[in-house]
Amino acid sequence: MAHNGCPAAATPTTERRQRPEFSAWSPHSPVNLSPELAAGEVVAGGAGHEAPDLAELKAWLRQLVPRVNDRANRMELHLTSRGALPLSPPLAGQRRPHLSLSTPSLPIKNHTYSVPPPFSKAHCAIGCQASLATNYMETSAVADLDWENLGFGLVQTDFMYIAKCGPDGNFSKGEMVPFGPIELSPSAGVLNYGQGLFEGLKAYRKTDGYILLFRPEENAIRMRNGAERMCMPAPTLEQFVDAVKQTVLANKRWVPPTGKGSLYIRPLLMGSGAVLGLAPAPEYTFMIFVSPVGNYFKEGLAPINLIIEENFHRAAPGGTGGVKTIGNYASVLKAQRIAKQKGYSDVLYLDAVHKKYLEEVSSCNIFIVKGNVISTPAIKGTILPGITRKSILEVAQRKGFMVEERLVSVDELLEADEVFCTGTAVVVSPVGSITYLGQRVEYGNQGVGVVCQQLYTSLTSLQMGHVDDCMGWTVELNQ
Repeated sequence: MAHNGCPAAATPTTERRQRPEFSAWSPHSPVNLSPELAAGEVVAGGAGHEAPDLAELKAWLRQLVPRVNDRANRMELHLTSRGALPLSPPLAGQRRPHLSLSTPSLPIKNHTYSVPPPFSKAHCAIGCQASLATNYMETSAVADLDWENLGFGLVQTDFMYIAKCGPDGNFSKGEMVPFGPIELSPSAGVLNYGQGLFEGLKAYRKTDGYILLFRPEENAIRMRNGAERMCMPAPTLEQFVDAVKQTVLANKRWVPPTGKGSLYIRPLLMGSGAVLGLAPAPEYTFMIFVSPVGNYFKEGLAPINLIIEENFHRAAPGGTGGVKTIGNYASVLKAQRIAKQKGYSDVLYLDAVHKKYLEEVSSCNIFIVKGNVISTPAIKGTILPGITRKSILEVAQRKGFMVEERLVSVDELLEADEVFCTGTAVVVSPVGSITYLGQRVEYGNQGVGVVCQQLYTSLTSLQMGHVDDCMGWTVELNQ
């Protein structure tokens, strides 16, 4: 069927050829494949398509054989170790073929990975070409990790999602590919001009084994809003949510057991097309990868210590502080590094105009509690509209707290009963102390405040499926 006015890519045949060399293959044996034989078979089987050059195929196969063996050894280590080793899929980032050739499957432990076939000269322009589905086998087994000491760091999982968008503004049907490097032009818009956005959300495993997503449609909406600001096309809400579901299910063995963490989901939207002059990129890539994570701050649900930044600013009026563009995060790294060298957990930023109103922490929103009133800085273009922030405001209201979104001054912060941060990564994190102009103010005797604990328990119980979702925020995945 035509896609965006262009002929759809060929659909791989489901019929498997009897190839003794591959059917006898195991992770412990080499691939005894004759390049000449295999190349001849490919050319002979390419009826109806532009036949690849025989020499090109021979060269490709000579490179493939050692790569398959190396890939198998590394996959086996990856699946049997506590952690995850880098997996660089063979020929990562290359275009999919238009060949009637079934790709040989390599059974490794409880997964089936597909060896990508050689690419053909016949291809349609990116943005018009329908993607080819990658063959993979889902498994219900849970990965062998030290879930008790997970931390917040990258664990390389099995698959990632990729979709392309050309000048017509329509994204192709995405595909699931093995996690690994991607091919990107040195003149890509994201590398030269920072034309990129990312999102962050989580999947949780319930006690009955089912997997829950938390408000994925909110991330889709925020990405679309950010894309408009950055002159980028974006996936529709339906495309975004469906891609998230596919990626989580393909990597479901990496979703931590209940109470041991979550599967962090990282959608990326970037200008991947080549551009030299300052202009929007001609091509865009939408990707999703995942990683199991524990606590963002090493303290866990324990008070963190913040310092108010006096010299640097995170955002300014009229800028991009209100969208989740990649440049917003690189700009906070220097102040954050200085703060951590001094023993602080993170940095709290003030507004760039008056230098007295709270904005946000490097990667999360800030709240203060005074009596029965919970206040947080208003969204006014310089503060990211956090989804956890929005959720906490709604949960607090339902619990009878008065909530305010307004300008919050440093003086009010220093007089607060409790202070806490919210974000996808941190969820809810109590603040034990704030240091400003050399003055250190402590909260709750360096313990977790009553209000913070109450909101944290309410939100996480809902996210993990421990209580009924009366808010309609969670999405249970069909497995």
